[in-house]
Amino acid sequence: MAAVDLSELIELDSNFLVAALSRNSTASRQLEHWLGQGIVVRMSAVAWSEYLCGPLDESEVQTARKALSGIDAFTEEDAELASDLFNRTGRRSRSHVDCMIAAHAIRREALLATLNLRDFGRFEKHQMRLAPKP
Repeated sequence: MAAVDLSELIELDSNFLVAALSRNSTASRQLEHWLGQGIVVRMSAVAWSEYLCGPLDESEVQTARKALSGIDAFTEEDAELASDLFNRTGRRSRSHVDCMIAAHAIRREALLATLNLRDFGRFEKHQMRLAPKP
């Protein structure tokens, strides 16, 4: 497993959470490793909303909630940064939610765990830090 400093905060993208809740997936093993190390794993309310779009049943929602240390609100500061990221990265159609998730992680100085490295990689030059690949 790729090393993460125990003081780091990990923030999950919705696609990583979906994969992590699948038995025997690489993402599942990675999440178990982080939690076993005592690393705080949280999610923005924006990414949580994406996850809840499902389809899911109530047991899947409860399992996901138990895996997370918490779900954090999207703030006015996040909104301003997300809009700035949207404008600075080409105003791409349907990319605003990614900008919102990235802004939240940047503000919290968290590592973002995502399977969508192509889209989120463009935020690295704007202080986005991606969690290491498992």
